[in-house]
Amino acid sequence: MNQRATTQADLAQLDDSPNEERARWPAIIRGWRGKCPRCGSGPLLKSYLKVNHDCTVCRQEFHHHRADDGPAYLTILIVGHLMAPLLHLVFVTWRPEPLTLFTIFTVGCVGLSLYLLPRLKGAMIGFQWAREMGGFGRSSCSAAAKGAPWPNATRPRSATQQP
Repeated sequence: MNQRATTQADLAQLDDSPNEERARWPAIIRGWRGKCPRCGSGPLLKSYLKVNHDCTVCRQEFHHHRADDGPAYLTILIVGHLMAPLLHLVFVTWRPEPLTLFTIFTVGCVGLSLYLLPRLKGAMIGFQWAREMGGFGRSSCSAAAKGAPWPNATRPRSATQQP
């Protein structure tokens, strides 16, 4: 019961005031760790790359994130910039057999990519939450209640309505 009371008190502190800017780096680090960018406790991902609908602790919605291809591009950028110079260094220094070099660096590239991809996705969602992008704005709850597919959206006019 004491744990529950502490959690409720912590959640009361998480309520966003409209004038405060959300902390960017803590949200990115929480996302990197696979945790909710708002509270840091609930899981962000429910499988390897599948994002939870909402946080089980603070009820922050995640369904409107827009990570799309960003984590994949960042993964390719990081893996490429790490492995290309390393490949050159290993080849020039030790001159291993091509098949050995190919095998080692293929395993390294795949392993590093599999490690980075979900972490970069979480970090990108944390960044979007901190910057109030892609539906994470403070007015997104009222837009969702009105039935709008995205914040600040208006319903399309029917043919009978005049401008």
